[in-house]
This record gives sequence, C-alpha cells and structure tokens, in this order.
Amino acid sequence: MKRGITLEIPNEYGSFLSELLEPLEVSQYDWRIGGEESYLINDGDLEPLFPDNVEAVNGALFNNIIRKTYYLIFADLKAFPKGKKVIHVETYEEFLNSECYLVLLVVDSVYITIYCKNDNEIDILYNNAIKKGFINVRHITDKNDSRTKLSVR
Repeated sequence: MKRGITLEIPNEYGSFLSELLEPLEVSQYDWRIGGEESYLINDGDLEPLFPDNVEAVNGALFNNIIRKTYYLIFADLKAFPKGKKVIHVETYEEFLNSECYLVLLVVDSVYITIYCKNDNEIDILYNNAIKKGFINVRHITDKNDSRTKLSVR
C-alpha cells in the first residue's frame, strides 16, 4: 500500500512548498506548523517563514506564505480539514487514526517526505514532482517506509 512520496529539491531559495503542493487546494486545510526552521527573504533580510509562536495557520494564509521566496532548512507541516481539531501527530499510526490528511516534512534543506491518505493524490503529487524536475522521486510504501516518527526533530 502506498503511504506517500520522497524526493529531493534544490538547496537554494525558492517557493518549493508551493510547487510541491500545486496540485492540491491547500487553502481548504488548516495547517499545523511544527519543528520549523525556514526563512523568508524580505528586502534582503531573513525572517521566519511562519509567524513565531503559531502552531496552526488557516489555509489562505498558508497558501500566501508558501508562494513567497524562502529558504527551507527544516519544516514539519500537517494539513487538517477546516473545522477539525489540529493536533500533534507523531507516528504513522497516529496519522492514520487522526483527522490529519497530509504530512509534509523537510529535512536538511533538500529531503522531502510527503504522506497522504488518498492514493490518487499520492500519484498526482508524484507525477507533479517528476514534472517539476525534482530528483530521486519515489513512492513510500508499507514495505519500504523506515521512518519511525513523522517529525523533523
């Protein structure tokens, strides 16, 4: 069974979250922001990608933020349907048993892992990543998933 995808993005400034999530309607979710170290470029200065001390943002704000230019280092992003309680989900089993719909993890600026509960959307995200030219795009399955926690720390 497919769980998600892994891939690598360039180690440079860009709007890679927006590119990765382009096939999805990200504004229809509330996003939990956890373990994040990524920076916006604002008039030549760096500032945190997401507002300080905020654990969740609505989809419209999230969509606006990820369309800007930034530098990703670590990110732990989890999508919940609007109106559902946004909670901390740490394991794949917790993910399956929660309202969380999608998990996107960034590690060391280039390594991306995306888990999604919808097989069709996993394939859409996979094909989009290939189309965008990202490298080492692979499916995560029950057999090859070695991750024990759905977090970046």
